[in-house]
Amino acid sequence: MLNKGAKGKNLVVILSSIFLIAFVLITVNIKSRKTADFFESTFVWIVSPFQSLFTSTVNSVSEAIDHYLFLVRVSRENEALKRQVDVLTQEKNRLREQLLRHERIHKLLERQDRWEGRAEAASVIGRDATQWSKVVFIDKGVNQGIHENYAVVTHRGVIGHVIQANARSSKVLLITDSRSAVDVLFQGSRVSGVVVGTGGDFCDVRFVPIDAVVHVGDKIISSGMGAIFPKGLVVGTVDRVTKKKQGLFQEITATPNADLARLEEVLVLLPATEK
Repeated sequence: MLNKGAKGKNLVVILSSIFLIAFVLITVNIKSRKTADFFESTFVWIVSPFQSLFTSTVNSVSEAIDHYLFLVRVSRENEALKRQVDVLTQEKNRLREQLLRHERIHKLLERQDRWEGRAEAASVIGRDATQWSKVVFIDKGVNQGIHENYAVVTHRGVIGHVIQANARSSKVLLITDSRSAVDVLFQGSRVSGVVVGTGGDFCDVRFVPIDAVVHVGDKIISSGMGAIFPKGLVVGTVDRVTKKKQGLFQEITATPNADLARLEEVLVLLPATEK
């Protein structure tokens, strides 16, 4: 180990001596230019590999730094583009929702044109939290002329009636609620009955005589009786008919014509005397 260390030191001393001699010989005033050229060439020959290594190392480090800065710049540009895409996506969704809302309101206004009185468009802002109650809340109330027992519809038909009106909101009982009852007619046969909510997604049609002709698929409309729903509004469609041998009335199940599970905008029908 000591011999190796000594040899290493000797080598360092020798190389250092060579560099020093070469440097001195180049810088001193030499009379013969040919001799100077020889020593300069010798110095260049000795130093050239180290200079090349240094230059190569510097270039590699410079390229690495440039590459890193390029990646940082690209990463920042990607983040900026992602933020722009998010903003544009949100704007697209907002505009799409506005368009869909305008389409729904347009359909409601078409229904309003068929109504003799005045109508008020409203948005559904909430639902009853219990599973037994079928109630929705709308963003219009007494300030807009809405009161209890006013009919509420969509472009597809009856959904319920107002059971509580506040200054800026109202509570609407849906026709599927077990507390709801609507006097109806079968559109084809003109047989009368009463649509009663079951608390589920369907309604029962009660008090239909056993000998009345009723078929699955028959349309059911409001009869105008009861002073809440005007005559001729679509209520639902017959889904099932059962006639028992004993009994005075048929057992009929109907599906509401309006999609009560996806209500967003509704129309409250005000009496013709409301101005």
